[in-house]
Amino acid sequence: MNRKNFLKTTGAVAASTLLGAPLARAAAQEDGKTAGDYLASASYEATARKLRFRADKKFKIVQFTDVHWVPSDAASAAAAERMNEVLDAERPDLVIYTGDVAFGKPAEECFRKAFEPVVSRNIPFTFTFGNHDDEQGLSREAIFDLIRDMPGNLTGRAEGLHGVTNFILPILDSAGEKPAFLLYHFDSLSYSPDKEIEGYDWMKADQVDWYRSCAAQLAARNGGTPLPALAFFHIPLPEFNEAASDESALLIGIRKEQACAPRVNSGLFTAMREAGDVMGVFVGHDHVNDYLTSWRGLLLGYGRFTGGKTVYWDIPWGNGARVIELTEGSRELSTWIRLKGRVIDQVNFPRDFSKEPY
Repeated sequence: MNRKNFLKTTGAVAASTLLGAPLARAAAQEDGKTAGDYLASASYEATARKLRFRADKKFKIVQFTDVHWVPSDAASAAAAERMNEVLDAERPDLVIYTGDVAFGKPAEECFRKAFEPVVSRNIPFTFTFGNHDDEQGLSREAIFDLIRDMPGNLTGRAEGLHGVTNFILPILDSAGEKPAFLLYHFDSLSYSPDKEIEGYDWMKADQVDWYRSCAAQLAARNGGTPLPALAFFHIPLPEFNEAASDESALLIGIRKEQACAPRVNSGLFTAMREAGDVMGVFVGHDHVNDYLTSWRGLLLGYGRFTGGKTVYWDIPWGNGARVIELTEGSRELSTWIRLKGRVIDQVNFPRDFSKEPY
């Protein structure tokens, strides 16, 4: 089954969800707050010193995406099995869930069950919304409140922006003294609010401006040098299709469908290139894609579909997870896909995309 048929059979684009996050959020800027205030907020400070590079100067992230948990559905057991296997094999320092965790009611059960593998192992984790999570009887705000106090949860929120899960998670150096790496998280919203524009919503101007402001301030704190960073969210940027359609672009991994990206490009990719901190972007959403490509110097990557057979899932070799390993003081990373009993597509960025001898 492809995404087109999946949307038809599930009725995912329901009228009640087309408006996405309330547009009124943007008005919060009018009360005197600016995006830069986020870095002095309690939300940022609560997690600013929670993570650090290990003594060996490594930091490992596991990305789970599109778990699509359905309560009392035996197929969801396949998602739990894979998550448990990946966590035991990789022993990550952080797990990031990039959306579409819940796909049934009650939503509370979906989130508790899907997060149980990390909670039971005392592994720190974060979550950023997909387009299906708030279709199961709870709003984004209610879900955020539900998971807020779960053990290990480092999910934050920048107030006054479209969406909910817009936040930054620093990784301190191995000495625990100062930030050495940044993990940006964005709420990529849901469906287009404009009846003249089909498909999915796009990052809003306030989100892009918030990113620009925070990136500049964090670089200033680092003596004017941008800290290396990655960005995580659910719905891919339009640049994923731009890269995939270019015959000169190298794609490593599986691409079985066009990226279901917004039809409006609001400039987040350009903002990242100009700010100079983000090395790569990792998304989910398209269950039968797990490829990586370097585009205009930025790594564009998919996670690996983690869910069971509760949705369209026909990606070769079944469900799994993406693993990303960082090295302190370096603008390079290693990443691979872990499946049942094996690892595939181990890639070093930017080395493996270099057109010259590295």
